[in-house]
Amino acid sequence: MAEKKIRNCEGYDKVGSIATSIEDGFTLTAVGDIIDSRVLTKGKMHGFDEVVKLIQSADADVTFGNFEGSIFDIKSFKGSPQAEYGGAYHVSIPAVAPDLRKMGFDLMSYANNHTMDWGPEGMRETEKHLENAGIVYSGSGETLAEASAARFLDTPHGRVGLVSLSTTFPPLFRAADPVREAPGRPGVCAVRVNHYVTVLPEMMDTLHKIRNALSFRPPVDDNSDTVVLAANFASTVCKVGDKIESCYYQNQKDVENILWNVRRGKQFSDFLIVSVHSHQPGNAYAYPAEYQREFAHALIDAGADAYIGHGPHRLRGIEIYKGRPIFYSLGNFIMDDLRTPVGMDMFEEQGRDPITSTDAEVTVAEMKGGYVSEPGFTEQDFYESLLTTSRFENNQIAEIKLYPLELNQELRFADRGVPRRAPQDRAQTILELLQEYSAPFGTKIEIENGVGIIRLQ
Repeated sequence: MAEKKIRNCEGYDKVGSIATSIEDGFTLTAVGDIIDSRVLTKGKMHGFDEVVKLIQSADADVTFGNFEGSIFDIKSFKGSPQAEYGGAYHVSIPAVAPDLRKMGFDLMSYANNHTMDWGPEGMRETEKHLENAGIVYSGSGETLAEASAARFLDTPHGRVGLVSLSTTFPPLFRAADPVREAPGRPGVCAVRVNHYVTVLPEMMDTLHKIRNALSFRPPVDDNSDTVVLAANFASTVCKVGDKIESCYYQNQKDVENILWNVRRGKQFSDFLIVSVHSHQPGNAYAYPAEYQREFAHALIDAGADAYIGHGPHRLRGIEIYKGRPIFYSLGNFIMDDLRTPVGMDMFEEQGRDPITSTDAEVTVAEMKGGYVSEPGFTEQDFYESLLTTSRFENNQIAEIKLYPLELNQELRFADRGVPRRAPQDRAQTILELLQEYSAPFGTKIEIENGVGIIRLQ
């Protein structure tokens, strides 16, 4: 649902076609969230070497993931943990970047709710380490223009562009452009999303009374069909509707900025990926918020050749729109999250004394009280994932292979979160769930020997 219909940008065909122009046989490998605190390829992680071989054997032109966190050496780091952060302070040692490149990753999103956990200094250090490792990233920058711009990777089958954005982020993470003597603000490419609740007309009188009780202002006697319930610097907007439901409206200016950058990015590339980090409508939901489908279609109409979603730390469905794939969420690829160091705010939030509790104990407490405690969201949802390979022929998707993964949830906390190929019975379960999640989009997934296959040509 959207307050205004998303508008495509005009005049694209004056420069070039929005059609895919990649050579036949182009292959994209894509995974979801990567939260990786240490070097993994040198260790004896249970089943991980087989996953790395799978990535490399795909011989993909591009291998994509979403990097969540900050890469720096704490001994020389000049920044600090921010008071406003994305829920946890993710830290990776510098060797992680070349290790990801060794696995096969060469393209990454860096727009999410953890990009600025360690401030602009953490963002800049991470960008430096990704660049030094030969990984092209997008979604962050010194200004909104930098963060929104496409970045490019040249491959044997053509030039690939990447535009990355986040709809879930702490407010202080949002990048801004300079204006007159005011400088720009470093941060992420953000699309603001407002949350509304529609209620029945007979409920409004009670909501007016609640609003007046929460407000420091004198009571307001009105009959308006909109009520803003504000408390502790947060707000919920309630509007009259014909049924009770939760709605999301995107900031139109942010959307138009993204569509412009998608159009521009496609003009300079043969194949354009748009990466979207979004937790709406909540991690417990197996289906995307309604606005996300309209947004995905608009991005493809503007020139995107693939939409790769991540953020809710669980799998969601797959749609094919105009011959282009839409992955609404690929789940967690790596959740190796034994964080050290963590900020004092996390100790306090988890009620832990830094004298008696370790960083790891704080992390375990946060994980148990966070993602997997949400009603309807299980540890199994959290620790299941996919590795996808998409092959393109005749400038549209020809076949997608879906390799189910599990993240070793049965191991001790220090060892879990690293993917392996799911055994046959669990692979079947994961793919059957994916069939269910994708059915509303008209997507048919065949299952053959523990691998999902979407055939389109």
